[in-house]
Amino acid sequence: MSSDTKSNQDYVPPKVWTWDVESGGKFASINRPVSGATHEKILEVGKHPLQLHSLATPNGQKVTIMLEELLALGKSDAEYDAYLINIGEGNQFGSGFVEVNPNSKIPALMDHSTTPPTRVFESGSILQYLAEKFDALIPKDLAGKTECRNWLFWQMGSAPYLGGGFGHFYAYAPTKMQYPIDRFTMETKRQLDVLDKQLADNTYMAGEDYSIADIAIWPWYGNLVLGNLYDAAEFLDVGIYKNVLRWAKAIEQRPAVQRGRVVNKVFGDGAQLAERHDAADINALGL
Repeated sequence: MSSDTKSNQDYVPPKVWTWDVESGGKFASINRPVSGATHEKILEVGKHPLQLHSLATPNGQKVTIMLEELLALGKSDAEYDAYLINIGEGNQFGSGFVEVNPNSKIPALMDHSTTPPTRVFESGSILQYLAEKFDALIPKDLAGKTECRNWLFWQMGSAPYLGGGFGHFYAYAPTKMQYPIDRFTMETKRQLDVLDKQLADNTYMAGEDYSIADIAIWPWYGNLVLGNLYDAAEFLDVGIYKNVLRWAKAIEQRPAVQRGRVVNKVFGDGAQLAERHDAADINALGL
């Protein structure tokens, strides 16, 4: 038995937890038990009313895909500037970003078309805000809108088990521990089964029309089954979720998805675009 395994098994929580050492893992340097800014940094403001500050994580991809889908629908007022917030370097703790999102998480949006400007944070809130502002990508009838929001909020509640749970312990934790990996693998596969059953009778998550429910879920679960997240497709045996794979592949082919997923991307394979200020920026990548 390794010393790491033994120490994990023998750990007894103290009566009062104190932050004595870094938590370990890939993001140890930016994890802390308090909120607020760590440094002064004024956010840049570009030429468009919509100002996005983000990174192309699954949560960040939701909003850039949404904006590109709106532009594809002819909503010219959805033009936007997208500035990079590199969470690995702690950009999310700059004073300007904290003013937009006191929770210091990407993505965050400022809408300067309103007086005063409207701040919007949390990816699900941003998707709803944009859908209502542009009257697009959300059903108009109450029943359809409710079903769409059911799945939007399903994603918001479920993805932390995938990202902070499965992804952390499978891909990022400093040591491999069977209990948390088993625990969160079981939950991730249960969630994939929920999606697979829903998509057995529906083209898209909320029915026959593409919506913000799909835009919210695809960057997490679509990327997962396509092998783009945590390098875990084989481990999770994603081939058994045939309906999720059909849905994921179809959405992957959407031009707006291909465009949106590269914005604020500075890691991984494929095209990357650190900042976006005009459609020509993405066009130059051949997308």
